[in-house]
Amino acid sequence: MNLLFVGDVVGEPGRRVLLRHLRPLKDKLMLDYIVVNAENIAGGFGVTEKICRELFEHEVDVISSGNHIWDRKEALEYITREPRLLRPHNFPSGTPGSGWHVGQTASGEPVGVLNLMGQAFMHPTLDCPFQAADQVLAAKPDNLKMILVDMHAETTSEKMALGWHLDGRVSAVVGTHTHVPTADERVLSRGTAYISDVGMTGPYDSVIGMKKEGALKRFLTKLPERLEVAPGPATLSAVLIRVDPVSGRSQGIERISIRE
Repeated sequence: MNLLFVGDVVGEPGRRVLLRHLRPLKDKLMLDYIVVNAENIAGGFGVTEKICRELFEHEVDVISSGNHIWDRKEALEYITREPRLLRPHNFPSGTPGSGWHVGQTASGEPVGVLNLMGQAFMHPTLDCPFQAADQVLAAKPDNLKMILVDMHAETTSEKMALGWHLDGRVSAVVGTHTHVPTADERVLSRGTAYISDVGMTGPYDSVIGMKKEGALKRFLTKLPERLEVAPGPATLSAVLIRVDPVSGRSQGIERISIRE
């Protein structure tokens, strides 16, 4: 099975390059399942129902997110109606939505997607992502072998630790949030594909997707400055994960980068 995970989509430039290349990629790579992290897709902050619907119409199977999931208030209500839109699963009990979804490929193979968020330098009051993953896996259906985990976290150490913690129990652990692609993709010893950060799908002539001027002003003056999505050409950043559907073990992981 060929699973595609697309890194954090940032604003209109990210949507543009994603929608332009998604269907050609599906045909070329014979994709069976597509997951997109879209927490920055609406003007750089949050998601909207309209945008999510557009992604689903372009054959995206699941949308994951992170710390910006609640930046648009409509997400609080929409996520209760749309199980394919995920928020980090380790938010407190009672938070709208879920971070765990089980769908299936066109051929009927079940695929689980788990969305988690790190604690280090982010939200230390969230539930432990390691324990949240353990609880989900303990309750999963026996016939569910292919599982993809989006670990939305600041530090590579926390992402990597989760990769080793879940090695052999999930098909892949992919890191998001920092918007900078890493070159450490590999299949761990027990068959779990891993990468510390997929990178962003958005304008790289920027500061992690935002206009350079505003970001520089923040750093140089320490004063608040509104950040805006940078214009210009965008790059699609993703990983292709090849999974054995019988065992759930990954057979390979490959970075994909497509620049406008």
